Amino acid sequence: MNDIQGEQGFSIYRLRWIGYGLLILSLLDTIAVLIPANFGNRVWELQTIGAVVERVPVPLLAMTLIFFGEGYDRRSLEDIFLKFLSWICLLLALVFLLMLPLGLFGTIYVNNQNNKQITNQANQQLAQLQQVEERLNKGTPEDLKNLGTELNRLGVPADTQNPQELKTQILSRITPAKERLQAQSAVVQSNQRLGLFKNAIKWLLGALISSVLFFMLWRGTDWAR
Repeated sequence: MNDIQGEQGFSIYRLRWIGYGLLILSLLDTIAVLIPANFGNRVWELQTIGAVVERVPVPLLAMTLIFFGEGYDRRSLEDIFLKFLSWICLLLALVFLLMLPLGLFGTIYVNNQNNKQITNQANQQLAQLQQVEERLNKGTPEDLKNLGTELNRLGVPADTQNPQELKTQILSRITPAKERLQAQSAVVQSNQRLGLFKNAIKWLLGALISSVLFFMLWRGTDWAR
């Protein structure tokens, strides 16, 4: 009977030490994620929330292993640390809960910034096409001939001997190019929005679940307090 109890005690100690090791590794990993800190930058904050949430299973498992066996054969110094660790669980529950509004606002901000950036790039390209169109409409035959020479130099076939035909050909391509550019811009925005929202939902749900689990750990470790 004593041998069985001794084996059980050894197993408890082993699980606890594994828990302490995982907790240290998790702490080092979290520090690496947070440095260099850039609080106030919504993009960094959202990415950091995602990185922390994706790593949360390790500290949860670590604390579960550390608290395993409750007060069985604990030393006085360890009792003090467990009391501190129990309150840390409550603090982490609050931190992950606060990640919800921070992540939500961050997602909205990043989505708006992505849309703004894509729109600006599309507008710049549209402006370039508009400039070409105006140049063609206002240009003299000599200007059109020079434009054809430039296009030939760039590897784009153009009839420099018939400037009017060249003007008609290029103008006929500008409108479809504008429509294609706008369609591509809409597709890129849609794809980026979908990817962002998928990650945001995963991270925010993960933060909520983590908050609940850390709160349960705190509630379940009242013996340590």
